[in-house]
Amino acid sequence: MSIDVAGGRARALWQELAAAPDTAFGTPGVCVSPDSCLAPPSWVGVVTIGDTALITAPTDRAAAAVRTALDGLPTTRLTDPATVTGLLPVSDTLGPATPAYLTPEDLRPPVSTGTPTERLTPGHAALRALSEEAGEADAGESGLEEITSPVFVVRDGGERVLAVACYAHWPRGTAHLCVLTAPDARGRGLARQVASEATAHALAAGLLAQWRARPAASRRGATALGYRELGAQLSVRLV
Repeated sequence: MSIDVAGGRARALWQELAAAPDTAFGTPGVCVSPDSCLAPPSWVGVVTIGDTALITAPTDRAAAAVRTALDGLPTTRLTDPATVTGLLPVSDTLGPATPAYLTPEDLRPPVSTGTPTERLTPGHAALRALSEEAGEADAGESGLEEITSPVFVVRDGGERVLAVACYAHWPRGTAHLCVLTAPDARGRGLARQVASEATAHALAAGLLAQWRARPAASRRGATALGYRELGAQLSVRLV
């Protein structure tokens, strides 16, 4: 699978999540879709892949405002909060997040940390403990509540989990990576170790591996494994 094929699969994924079958990525494509999953309910969602974009709005009025305000902008500025809030009456934003994708031939296993990777099942008590330790914001960013795959972990030699990676099955044969590390165990390569295992598991199943992140450290970890950032995602709530 080439990165071009991965980009095509990514567009197909986000088009399905947009819940607007007749609307495709464009420059940009703007559609009314109150059931869109590109953003929270009643928000405007913007996703770019390469030099194309897809925008969903909850109402005709919101869609018209977005078309008027954002028409003619370069794709890279459509997910820039400063640009968008300067052109539209916005009360809140989420993002931007960066979706990255990986082809099987690009996976770069990390240097071993010397600590073995183990497997747990979703819902294991040790995962709940890690989420509490990491805090609500980081745990929410990780998406561990949505996982459907085996869970790859590194422990401290006892029961405590230091790092976890797994994925949720998304539409279009997509594996959405979920990664979380205990605050005092970061910077040791543990997240990359478990993420490499989870990614390899997804690729072996023929899934499209997706890593969507906002924090810079998470983005660096994805890049180190071979993921390529192909776009961006921004959600805005209009006044």
